[in-house]
Amino acid sequence: QVQLVESGGGLAQPGGSLRLSCAASGFTFSRYAMSWARQAPGKGLEWVSGVYSDDGGTYYADSVKGRFTISRDNAKKTLYLQMNSLKPEDTALYYCARVRGGLLDEYDYWGQGTQVTVSS
Repeated sequence: QVQLVESGGGLAQPGGSLRLSCAASGFTFSRYAMSWARQAPGKGLEWVSGVYSDDGGTYYADSVKGRFTISRDNAKKTLYLQMNSLKPEDTALYYCARVRGGLLDEYDYWGQGTQVTVSS
């Protein structure tokens, strides 16, 4: 069955960096666009970034553009999110998600999430 397992979260200081990883299994990873989404306490799910499977094009929410970088390694079936210049408002549970169609904020599977906390 489809499995997405996030890792790499933790505590970072403002201005610091973290790299999240998502290990995928149970499907042909290279055929699917993938996204990262996050949920802060008391808030809805927010799309953060996505990468297409065909041309590998990457896209970012305005809130993280210039600070985060999404990438994928199809041979390793792993999705990454490099997060730099972290801000307290980046604090959230971060999910790796498989995209269901052509829109990067529409998902059919997601992982358990990994917690990112940005605080001094």
